[in-house]
Amino acid sequence: MPYLDFLIFGGLAALLGAIVQSSVGLGVGLVATPIVTMLFPSLMPGSILVMALVLPVATLAQEFRHAELRGIGWAFGGRLAGTPLGVWLVAAAPDRALSILIGVVVLAALAATTWSREVPRNRRTLAAAGIISGTTGTASGIGGPPIALLYQREAGPRVRATLAVFFIAGALLSLATLAAAGQLPARQVTAGLALLPFVLTGFLVSAPLRRYLDAGRLRLALLIVVGTSAVTLIVRNLI
Repeated sequence: MPYLDFLIFGGLAALLGAIVQSSVGLGVGLVATPIVTMLFPSLMPGSILVMALVLPVATLAQEFRHAELRGIGWAFGGRLAGTPLGVWLVAAAPDRALSILIGVVVLAALAATTWSREVPRNRRTLAAAGIISGTTGTASGIGGPPIALLYQREAGPRVRATLAVFFIAGALLSLATLAAAGQLPARQVTAGLALLPFVLTGFLVSAPLRRYLDAGRLRLALLIVVGTSAVTLIVRNLI
């Protein structure tokens, strides 16, 4: 598709995803990945990872003091282990099978955490979520759900700031690993940079929604975002 089409469709997806992530804590990859994968597959996953690197910086500028750095350190350790597997999947696995697998994994995690009375958040669960996040995030640009599910009962600022730290570190790691493996063409990076105005606009206009969700509605919104993203991936690739 022409470059203008990418700016229109990819830009709209980035704008909506940024509004969701700026309010819930994740979403730019969840919303934009299916659209970019379907219409512009040659720009995946680098374009999404570039967006996933920039938006959390804006979040931290407002809410850094709420970040839980110790816990997210264990999750990032897991991401270090999962990232090479994600790079291997990008090179070896068929796109359709990979997307379905990611969707199933996310749905399974969603069901387990939603039906559990309380999700334990400790070194083991954080590291395990980090491994899954590193694999799926590097392979598809969707790495937030495993970590978000562990923080689903926290207050909005804690969720957003903690996920922002994780996303920045994870996106840098995934981009560097993909580049080292020869799986990050320059056109993917350029495409991601071209969408940044849409991402930053989404962040700026999300303030009213952020305040609304912080009044006791964040957990439900987070679960809806995670579940919808997984179902979308699965259905789109089955059809």
